[in-house]
Amino acid sequence: MSFNPPFTDWRGKSVWLVGASSGIGEATAAALHAAGARVFVSARNADALARFVDAHPGAVAVPLDASDPDAVKAAAETVQQAGPVDLLMYCAGYYKPVRADDFDLSEMLKHQQVNYLGVLYVLDAILPHFLQRQAGHISIVSSVAGYRGLPKSLAYGPTKAALINLAEALYIDLKASGIGVSVINPGFVKTPATANNDFPMPGLMTTDQAATEILAGWRKGAFEIDFPKRFTLWMKTLRILPYAAYFAVTSRLVKSAADDANHTSRNP
Repeated sequence: MSFNPPFTDWRGKSVWLVGASSGIGEATAAALHAAGARVFVSARNADALARFVDAHPGAVAVPLDASDPDAVKAAAETVQQAGPVDLLMYCAGYYKPVRADDFDLSEMLKHQQVNYLGVLYVLDAILPHFLQRQAGHISIVSSVAGYRGLPKSLAYGPTKAALINLAEALYIDLKASGIGVSVINPGFVKTPATANNDFPMPGLMTTDQAATEILAGWRKGAFEIDFPKRFTLWMKTLRILPYAAYFAVTSRLVKSAADDANHTSRNP
């Protein structure tokens, strides 16, 4: 089923990616550039953006801090001076493993500021233009970590759950206006963020593989773009379990991870 107008030809299309200095955002920007799109890349790391532009002639760097609403508005104006944006992809993200016994309010708020409020700032800057044109597509990178509460995801998971809910509500509200909405829910992808993980990551993908999946999802007009399927199917199953079964499964996962950690510490 096609939920959105499909993107079958990127030539002449304008795409703004917020959070494109590394990871999934950078790889998707490169794939879009190769497909013929005009790519605008934004992030805090101006040097990384400059390197991307040097390697991808025609791409445009628009540095910004997604947690700064004024910077986001200024960047949106810069991007739109070149013409209408066909697709906005919000892929800025922050992740640090946090558990309740190591609660850190500053970390909780930093996750919220980058992962969720940043999306709202970008929507505030660009959604009125989409509504005026009755066209455009909003694509938000969330995560399967937003499906349900997970170990070590006390700060990260709730922000991603909020993004999934936000995308669903946006889709309902905007479908009749002709504006597309999609949510991207990756499993484990090899990025600077997942380098923080000290546990096995099943189905770990490269950023190039993730970008291929994302473009394929846009081509199909999908609402949810999730990958790799062999892992996300398992996560979707957890999503529908009743609490008794779900907490039993996650308790076993926590115990298994703790046993692995103890074994490693005894056998360096």
